[in-house]
Amino acid sequence: MILENGIKAPQFTQLNQSGNDISLSDYEGKKVVLYFYPKDNTPGCTIQANDFTKLNDEFSNSNAVVLGVSKDSIKSHEKFCNKFSLTIDLISDEDTRIIESYGVWQEKKLYGRVYMGIVRSTYLIDEKGFIENSWTKVKSKGHAEEVLEFIKNR
Repeated sequence: MILENGIKAPQFTQLNQSGNDISLSDYEGKKVVLYFYPKDNTPGCTIQANDFTKLNDEFSNSNAVVLGVSKDSIKSHEKFCNKFSLTIDLISDEDTRIIESYGVWQEKKLYGRVYMGIVRSTYLIDEKGFIENSWTKVKSKGHAEEVLEFIKNR
């Protein structure tokens, strides 16, 4: 189940596309846009990653950092970042610890097939580590702009 606004965000430490540890606690004092996406190099995920990259300076100017999370490997994230010149950190969560702790690992259906997967979702975590807002079943196009506007209007 998706986490409620106002609760403490689950802590994590995992590796990014460069093999560096990324911990939520590293960003205390900043807002964190934590977005979950199904798979590197797929059309919707590429749109979303490119849009967050294009707006990365504006997020930074709003005291926010953008972190993407999927089950993809570090190597996959590295290739994805290099291919599209992404400037955001992508976290590898192959064992789904972060994905499950944020409630976005859910049953999905496609053409009658039922399987477990990531529901495209985003959490905005405030400077003290509490969930400020969430977006579920996100549409890729325009989502980065929507999150940025939300932050700017707070």
